[in-house]
Amino acid sequence: MNRVLVIDDDKELCALMKKCIEQENLSAIIAHEGVAGLRLLEDNKELCSLVILDVMMPGLDGFHVLKKIRETSNVPVLMLTAKSDEGDKVSGLRLGADDYLTKPFSLTELMARINSLIRRYTTLNTPAGLDTEVLQFTGMVVDKGKRLVFVQNMPVELTGKEFDLLLFLATNKGRIFTKKQIYTQVWEDEYAFDDSNIMSFISKLRKKIESDPEHPFYILTVRGVGYRFNQEA
Repeated sequence: MNRVLVIDDDKELCALMKKCIEQENLSAIIAHEGVAGLRLLEDNKELCSLVILDVMMPGLDGFHVLKKIRETSNVPVLMLTAKSDEGDKVSGLRLGADDYLTKPFSLTELMARINSLIRRYTTLNTPAGLDTEVLQFTGMVVDKGKRLVFVQNMPVELTGKEFDLLLFLATNKGRIFTKKQIYTQVWEDEYAFDDSNIMSFISKLRKKIESDPEHPFYILTVRGVGYRFNQEA
């Protein structure tokens, strides 16, 4: 059973979210502050399929918790913000969050986001003999089914959104995309952020997959337009 970790200091909201999550035949575990949440994630690393993380918490806030999570885990993270301020959303996405919801939100939307993230990020066991979709490039292998990336035969640890970004560009090899097109396709949302958000993700991805991020081979910049995956890769 997929397990969802909720880290939020609002106990009433946590109880409500837990009830809704369990009605979807999912398991939910709760922490009311950041340190306890990180401890629960460590104890449930192999079972946890999603983290729901509040930004505003006493002690260790959501941004610091997210930084700690991304040091060791690629588990998808849905951030909850109590503000409509785009700054919080952009900061979370840049730190590696996969999605966000602004409080107050409907439980219907919450469950839609949860199911979508789990469906997209949970690695499924592939039956023996069933061919997985594997993309092969010069020095790089992208396994779509297992959501794994290897560069020069070495595994590369990517966050969920970094993998989605790489997969989107790689499966459209040679095509040029604007930052807006990338955002709407990868984040599946209306473009509402400045271009620096996409640039930040591209920069982080390049540092992980390129031998020389300052002179990239795989993800190329098309000045004044956007980005494309190298046709020669």
